[in-house]
Amino acid sequence: MGWIVTAILLAIIGIVIIYYNRLIVLRNRVDNAWSQIEVQLKRRADLIPNLVETVKGYASHEREVFEKVTQARSSLLGARTPKEAAQAEGELTSALKTLFAVAEAYPELKANANFQELQKQLEETENKIAYTRQFYNDTVLIYNNAIETFPGVIFARLFNFKRREFFEAEESERVAPRISF
Repeated sequence: MGWIVTAILLAIIGIVIIYYNRLIVLRNRVDNAWSQIEVQLKRRADLIPNLVETVKGYASHEREVFEKVTQARSSLLGARTPKEAAQAEGELTSALKTLFAVAEAYPELKANANFQELQKQLEETENKIAYTRQFYNDTVLIYNNAIETFPGVIFARLFNFKRREFFEAEESERVAPRISF
């Protein structure tokens, strides 16, 4: 009879250890996915000063545009949560659209090899950001499902695992652009 109680206790301890370790692995994956987003956002932020300086060489009187881009870049670098980063990314995307609209008015700028290379690198980085955002959100979904479904919810409460935020686009980014011919 004593061995049955011991076996049951060992089984319970084993289940607790397995679920705890699973939740740790999932939480670490979420943290890793977030750090991948931060790497790409930092890469994009690092490209912006060169882009602004290149455009300044052709359109120095567009001071307000440059300030808007610089402020948005600072907000992005200061973001600590997915919500803050999403908001700052939306502001930066809007500011960059304005900057590229200014560049459209200067054909010699558009033909500049440095500007073209920076634009290409920025586009590649935007694609990487989109991929890492998707990966992060997929990872958060798996983690949140694990801590909100039975029996994971018991262990999540027991060991204080908290729900994570998704990296969601700002409202302005969700609206499809109007195209007219």
